[in-house]
Amino acid sequence: MTSLTISAILPHLRPPPCKLGEQVCQEADTGQLAILYASLLLGALGSGGIRPCVVAFGADQFDESDPKQTTKTWRYFNWYYFVMGVSILVAVTVIVYIQDNIGWGWGLGIPTIAMFFSIIAFIGGYPLYRNLDPAGSPFTRLLQVSVAAFRKRKLAMVSDPELLYQNDELDAPISIGGKLLHTIHMKFLDKAAIVVEEDNFKQGQAPNLWRLNTVHRVEELKSIIRMGPIWAAGILLITAYAQQSTFSLQQAKSMDRHLTKSFQIPAGSMSVFTMTSMLTTIAFYDRILVPVARKFTGLDRGISFLHRMGIGFVISIFATLVAGFVEIKRKHVASAHGLINSHQPVPIPVFWLVPQYCLHGIAEAFMSIGHLEFFYDQAPESMRSSAMALFWTAISVGNYASTLLVTLVHKFSAGSDGSNWLPDDNLNKGKLEYFYWLITLLQVANLIYYLFCAKMYTFKPIQVHNKEISDSKESGVELANKV
Repeated sequence: MTSLTISAILPHLRPPPCKLGEQVCQEADTGQLAILYASLLLGALGSGGIRPCVVAFGADQFDESDPKQTTKTWRYFNWYYFVMGVSILVAVTVIVYIQDNIGWGWGLGIPTIAMFFSIIAFIGGYPLYRNLDPAGSPFTRLLQVSVAAFRKRKLAMVSDPELLYQNDELDAPISIGGKLLHTIHMKFLDKAAIVVEEDNFKQGQAPNLWRLNTVHRVEELKSIIRMGPIWAAGILLITAYAQQSTFSLQQAKSMDRHLTKSFQIPAGSMSVFTMTSMLTTIAFYDRILVPVARKFTGLDRGISFLHRMGIGFVISIFATLVAGFVEIKRKHVASAHGLINSHQPVPIPVFWLVPQYCLHGIAEAFMSIGHLEFFYDQAPESMRSSAMALFWTAISVGNYASTLLVTLVHKFSAGSDGSNWLPDDNLNKGKLEYFYWLITLLQVANLIYYLFCAKMYTFKPIQVHNKEISDSKESGVELANKV
């Protein structure tokens, strides 16, 4: 952010402003582009470090096994996403206004200063945080289990799971919140926990983990594999959501955006409706829906995160369905005014787009937060930040899938005259509604796939120590299927 701000302030680090009346502006030279791309790359690397870890680290501050603690992690996820939504809302309104009307120096400088103070706040509060000690690379453990299972692939499975290797002392650093219990699925991985002579295992000594692993470590790998199908289901929702910054934006540019004779809404600011609806839904969900649902389901979080995600999928389907009908209405008005072949704005209020923007915001409030909860709750304890990275990876893949889908539609909808569903020059000549409905059909298929995965999903069984029991110096454990 600092290098980006400096490049916006110092004249020799950016191309000169375009002169009034000039159609061709001076392009940035190689050095100026290098600074820009390096700044963006550093921003991407920084975000890759912050985003997965800040969610998991924040949730780690809550110890739900302590009966004295009343705040729950599901509430934290709601308000984390709420605060993030507020920050995005400020960015697309206040910061964009500063960039357009005051200058890019201040427009980039203010977020940079805010980032600097956030670092001071983080370091200052560090002694107050609940920190979990590092316990080695989780990816190494997953690889060790895979290698051990492959080496013993020809072994017959033991008749009793109790005969599989367990070592509470070895697993202690990676099972502070509880030990994962054996499940009957993916039995071929259980072979990594079968003790054989070739392991040269001696009681009281740590085994060679590339040959022999504990049940807990085997179940870590199983948990990650089980999460895969649910992770994949979230990709298409992001693909649908991505259209707001592409074709929905083009729709807005082609419509009447005037609030008064002298002021019109910037097309890019239409995302305000998405953010506002998302924030409203989160507050409604946390304060009203959860207490009401709790009376019927008995769940502390009101509904399970799998149900929450399912609701988000359904609403997203309606969002793209509605978008198609709005596009038909927009083109009908364009045709009635003889503007099909024109680039002039169609005399239809831009507020016709508000329903699809709002529906996307509501869908995100349900699906994305449910996705976050799912990854944090179902990931092995020592892999939660890695699981949060999976959440952000799904967003990335969803955006790439959107680009791929547009490319395929361009290719397969192309006519002999060069036309296609998604023309670059004039949206009025295209069939954008078909594209929206294609996404709708894909989302319907994705919902069916998700429902199947959710039905078949096995929640991780975990043996947790209750703090209240521990404090009274009595031994005891309870089996928790964390839903």
